[in-house]
Amino acid sequence: MADTKYLDDFENTLRGGLLKICRSYELLPEGEFRSSQDIDEVWENRMLEDYMADAVENFNDYPEATLAWAAYVGMAVANGWDKDWNAHKDDAYKSFYGSRGFDDMDENIVGNILHLKEEYAHKLKECLYSCAEATLGLIRHQGIEAQTSNGFYVLVRAYTVFYQVGASLELKRLGYNMVAVDLNKVLS
Repeated sequence: MADTKYLDDFENTLRGGLLKICRSYELLPEGEFRSSQDIDEVWENRMLEDYMADAVENFNDYPEATLAWAAYVGMAVANGWDKDWNAHKDDAYKSFYGSRGFDDMDENIVGNILHLKEEYAHKLKECLYSCAEATLGLIRHQGIEAQTSNGFYVLVRAYTVFYQVGASLELKRLGYNMVAVDLNKVLS
């Protein structure tokens, strides 16, 4: 089993770095990622295991894609959460596949689920690939070997952060903002 503190530190470093990259592309403003417990639970309880099977199989040939596409899955789930959660909360992971399965899942999500305008889709792709390259750089810099159990756990954390990045990007695109609420004012 990997060292939990090490993995938590890696995840926090990664999260902070990816937030800065998303800000530099003006896709997220200052602050933390947008999130929803519903969206996070879908990843943890239903998507992660299936995604990992595809990602591990494709990581050596397409490491950037396996990282970035976890974000596209997060975007698709967040989109379903916004549209009609009761209709989409049980969507199967493979429902996001394109005509070539995992290979064109990103294109399917962008075009057929999110219906993104070409300019935004291009900016998003550039941002996510910058995030992926930075993640791979962090993994190399920390001397993490991909073929080890520690490497596996690091990738699980990285894919999870990318999923959360994607969900946050989609929630932002849909107009959700993180707003501090003073419960004392609400309850009085």
